[in-house]
Amino acid sequence: MSRFTVMALCAPLLLGCGSALAEKTGASVSTPAAAVRALDRDLATPRTSVLVLGTAHLSGLPENFKPEFLAPLLDRLAAFDPAIITIESLAGPDCDYLLRYKASVPGAADDYCWDPADIEKNTGFSVPAAEAEIITTLARWPATPTAAQRRRLAMLFLSANDRTSAVVQWLQTPAAEHVPSDGLTTELVGLLDKTSLRRNENILIAAQLAARLGLQRVYPADDHSADRIVAAQGEAYGKALNAIWSNPRARALKDEEGVREKQLSDGASTLAYYRHINDPRTSLRYLQVDFGAALQDRSEAQYGRQYLAWWQTRNLRMVANIVAAFGTRPGARVLSLVGASHKPYFESYLGQLHDVSIMDAQSVLR
Repeated sequence: MSRFTVMALCAPLLLGCGSALAEKTGASVSTPAAAVRALDRDLATPRTSVLVLGTAHLSGLPENFKPEFLAPLLDRLAAFDPAIITIESLAGPDCDYLLRYKASVPGAADDYCWDPADIEKNTGFSVPAAEAEIITTLARWPATPTAAQRRRLAMLFLSANDRTSAVVQWLQTPAAEHVPSDGLTTELVGLLDKTSLRRNENILIAAQLAARLGLQRVYPADDHSADRIVAAQGEAYGKALNAIWSNPRARALKDEEGVREKQLSDGASTLAYYRHINDPRTSLRYLQVDFGAALQDRSEAQYGRQYLAWWQTRNLRMVANIVAAFGTRPGARVLSLVGASHKPYFESYLGQLHDVSIMDAQSVLR
């Protein structure tokens, strides 16, 4: 498509595509992609502010780490005041897909999902039925919900295979009201009590923060349908990746991070650790030793490129899930909690959207 065709498309909409891009880059619009980037020059309403917080997987930290060390981090995230929180976890419908297509994506459902069959026996709600009921329930959610209403919503989230959101409700239910009622059986009460104590960032950061802010849920945003890309590669693929990850810079970075993790001793050191893993310089090192190294793979099957195809597809789909979570809340503040290696990809992809501003994690964590 020529420059003149693009301008013809822009003119009837009075978008001023050429001048907008010229102001941004000093270049005239010559492609549809450039015209897309110019559309948001004069956004009529405030942008959606997205903070991508890279995190370690807390279950893998040394025993010296204690959940109470997260208090200063939670204070700063609460001050950011997100209206929407997304997490690196699979939503009920995505697990439903992986459970149905186990043969095509072997191992994914077993590794990342809970089979909802036992919970459905307890509650009578399938995942699709629970999802529909959650939408109806939240649409008429009162300003001051009762313990009974919270118990029932927690039951629905469990049925929908969204345990973190169930914990968000449980944390806002008085401890004296943690009883089997309103669809919750004794078994499910025990499950909620146990899940609330998991050494997991989705629980200890996202759910705790959501409950503190009076939010009703979090939004699972992970994706493993992309695992189809590499699911059938077998042992040779695994060996190739291990070789890629054994480069000297990767080993040095792993050793340095291990030392930092062993030094976590209180809230101050934990906050400093989060500042470190969200520092752009740290993200650059992650990129170089992992994905940059994969691009240099010279194996005949080009396993490094296949790994990157999986990784990029997964991150694109995760970002799409995040956009879907805030799609009906233009201008909202959004916190996306995700493993630190995802952060640069999230920010890159989100940064291409018309109405999103990427927040500086260092400023929030100051």
